[in-house]
Amino acid sequence: MKKKDIRMIRLLLIGALVAQAAVAGADQPKVLEPFNGLDLTGWNLKRETGSQWVVGKAAISTERPRELVVSPAAEGDGELVNAGRGGVDIFTADEFGDCLLTIEVMVPQGSNSGIYMMGNYEVQVLDSWGRDPIGPGDMGGLYGAAAPLLNASKKPGEWQEFVIDFQAPRFVDGKKVGNAIFKKVTLNGKVIHENIEMKGVTGGSLGRGEQPTGPLMFQGDHGPVAFRNIRIVPKD
Repeated sequence: MKKKDIRMIRLLLIGALVAQAAVAGADQPKVLEPFNGLDLTGWNLKRETGSQWVVGKAAISTERPRELVVSPAAEGDGELVNAGRGGVDIFTADEFGDCLLTIEVMVPQGSNSGIYMMGNYEVQVLDSWGRDPIGPGDMGGLYGAAAPLLNASKKPGEWQEFVIDFQAPRFVDGKKVGNAIFKKVTLNGKVIHENIEMKGVTGGSLGRGEQPTGPLMFQGDHGPVAFRNIRIVPKD
């Protein structure tokens, strides 16, 4: 075989490998991180006054276990912290429909917050350590809709991970034809919900009604809470 032919075969093989790698890259899910670990860029407040949201490192107060203390964080390594009570809800500027949300949350003793998909449908955040039985208002409950299948809560002050597979409500010509669905929710690696339809919005929602897309919102008017490692994989 001539050298010229060998070079041509090599070029064709390289071209095929590059094309294959490009296709593989295209198949990789797009992961969005709405919190930059530095500041509140990309986030809006439900009310312009009374916010207690800060960026830093959160820990349970040793003297007051119902409170969080916040210390400075290394650049880009901060947590999104609601440092007090009676504050205000916070939500992303970006909006989402069908998505997979992975998020870690920490609550102090007796505290209460919520993760609102699309600003409408709440996954409850509450100190429910050791509680039995549990209801829709406990940690991981779909408030007003469904209690968790089991209590997967950790102790106050420990980081806990939610993975939320969410399907947005369906609309045709502006009319809703299908409810929002929590396809699967896991808390600390344990399945707590599967295929739960939401017939309407949860109380305390953003107040815009049901729509095809909406922001991710965290409740900040009930108690101290901290969030980190917020990752959203859009499915639409």
